[in-house]
Amino acid sequence: MTHILQKYARLLVQYCLQVKDGDKVFISTTLLAEPLLREVYREAYAAGAALVECDLSFRERERIFTQNANEQAFKTRPVLSSIAMETFDCYLHIRAPFNLREFSGATPDQARWRNEAMAPINKIYFERTADKRLRRNLCQYPTDASAQEAGMSLSEYEQFVYNACKLFHDDPQAAWLDVRASQQRIVDHLNACSTVRYVTNGTDISFSTKGRTWMNSDGQTNMPSGEVYTSPVEDSVNGTIHFSLPCIYQGAEVEGVTLWVRDGYIEKWEAQRGRDFLDQVFAMPGTRRFGEAAIGTNYDIQRMTKNILFDEKIGGTIHMAIGQSYLQTGGKNESPVHWDMITDMTQGGEIWADGEKIYQNGKFLI
Repeated sequence: MTHILQKYARLLVQYCLQVKDGDKVFISTTLLAEPLLREVYREAYAAGAALVECDLSFRERERIFTQNANEQAFKTRPVLSSIAMETFDCYLHIRAPFNLREFSGATPDQARWRNEAMAPINKIYFERTADKRLRRNLCQYPTDASAQEAGMSLSEYEQFVYNACKLFHDDPQAAWLDVRASQQRIVDHLNACSTVRYVTNGTDISFSTKGRTWMNSDGQTNMPSGEVYTSPVEDSVNGTIHFSLPCIYQGAEVEGVTLWVRDGYIEKWEAQRGRDFLDQVFAMPGTRRFGEAAIGTNYDIQRMTKNILFDEKIGGTIHMAIGQSYLQTGGKNESPVHWDMITDMTQGGEIWADGEKIYQNGKFLI
């Protein structure tokens, strides 16, 4: 296990974050990730970091906060995160949950207060990651909670995570550079087009990408990755989209979501389960427009684990996110929410770009 974590840490520090002399590195995780954190801490200083600071969450921190904090506490902006997002060079978030439902007891008012408090931090984060003043990465350390959510034993889940990150390759960095090269061909083609249409069971939705940029997600900002994504022109999205996979956000699970969209605005929505939560989210600012359209390309991920870091990358899927856009793609929508929703494309799904079919049954034709 130590050897694989050393490879993981080296990949995160050298390839994903590209830590260099003098960098200030901020790491947020939980106490469960201590074995990986030790290796990342060692690797970052060996790479020349001037400072490595950690925010370590403990068991039931969110539940204790939710049950005991008053309105002022919910509305108070976290100081450590604010400073890190404003001034540090690198940010690594290692997901290692004790319990995936800790925040699920929050009332709608509590969730709104927290979102409002975090909004300025999120704005700085999106601005600094867009121009790479802040190099960031989101990754996963296997824990029992995540394994149970995925329907796997812990050892199975470890194999799943490490395989998706290409850590069983002799040179994981070289493997991700191969992903970068293969996806660049797709990105170049899409960036030469201005209209895109997704078609599959229950879905026929089109949007403009004129003036926007498709990005090659090659493992640097997410580990694992394997997707190409953009932000559609906000008022150009038209049609209907049905999400065949469960939609999970902040511990809540909504199934069978269908959205009806006119001129970029989500006019109507349905859900087979979890409609009340969907209603709450659509009451938040900016959530009735799309911030992202993307295509999953990681064919090492072939099952849903109820973890968006992996699920949105599933090879043979597409996803669209309501809410916050990515500034680096040219997106302009602002929201405290960025919620990715996924649908399978392997059973007759098609993608058209400028009237040309470029994708069928979960595979690119170009």
